[in-house]
Amino acid sequence: MWLYLAAVLAGLYLLRRWYRERQTVPRLSEKYVLITGCDSGFGNLLARQLDTRGLRVLAACLSDRGAAQLRAAASPRLQTVLLDVTSSRSIAAAAAWVRERVGDRGLWGLVNNAGTAVPTAPNEWLTKDDFVKVLDVNLVGLIEVTLSLLPLVKRARGRVVNVASVMGRVSFFGGGYCISKFGVEAFSDSLRLEMRNFGVKVSVIEPGYFKTMITNAENLEKNFLSIWEKLPEETKASYGESYVKQFLVTVRKMQQKCNSNTTLVTDCMAHALTSCFPRTRYSAGWDAKLFYIPLSYLPSALTDVLFTWSYPKPAQKA
Repeated sequence: MWLYLAAVLAGLYLLRRWYRERQTVPRLSEKYVLITGCDSGFGNLLARQLDTRGLRVLAACLSDRGAAQLRAAASPRLQTVLLDVTSSRSIAAAAAWVRERVGDRGLWGLVNNAGTAVPTAPNEWLTKDDFVKVLDVNLVGLIEVTLSLLPLVKRARGRVVNVASVMGRVSFFGGGYCISKFGVEAFSDSLRLEMRNFGVKVSVIEPGYFKTMITNAENLEKNFLSIWEKLPEETKASYGESYVKQFLVTVRKMQQKCNSNTTLVTDCMAHALTSCFPRTRYSAGWDAKLFYIPLSYLPSALTDVLFTWSYPKPAQKA
């Protein structure tokens, strides 16, 4: 009897959740949404996706070429602005541009999508500047963009959507990427609590491995090899040429296994912006749902064994 009761309660809970998540915010055609990193990848796809739904998309691109290509693929409603999230001057100019367009209505949505993963290599191989290059884009830039536009989002009682990663839950490779995504998770949590009483909702997107995340696998390999060439001979000897070969093989295998259905990610972003009851966190991709996120709850001793098993092996073990 208790089993049947539990099943009924679980079914009612899921039905209620299904119904709530399909309640859409009214008057979407009046809502302004700014998306960073729209030259390609998730940002570009989301901009076009929201544009087809009638929202007023403000797409921030890093290059003139990316902005022109996006405008050509979208309706006249979509507007673009150049934005380098590592430049305070560029952020201030973009914030002023947004303020002119949204006016008293405020900014309904801010999607912090811009990001980079290069340089990536074992931590020992990298310098402070290598870490800073990634952190400036993925974390510090995200924070400065958010702080610059938060008054406009508060005015609209809108949404902030931050793109993190499953690597913000578990970290198994060196460089600034995983560190930055852990930081995005922490910043989002504190911001969500602070904005709760202002009517602003904050969501985090945690994608698994998608093609847009390592489409530039060739650039990643070149960067990795260039870092290797600059290492002291002592460090090279301790890792060995075989370590480099194993790493490159791993990158190529990951590229082959990556999910190509990027709409799984942009659908999560769109739901966070348009649903009356957005989720706090969205996991995109079966690898995120069934492997990485469950893995993040396991003891470190177990996750260490799992990751070390597939890790490149150095020539000299400590």
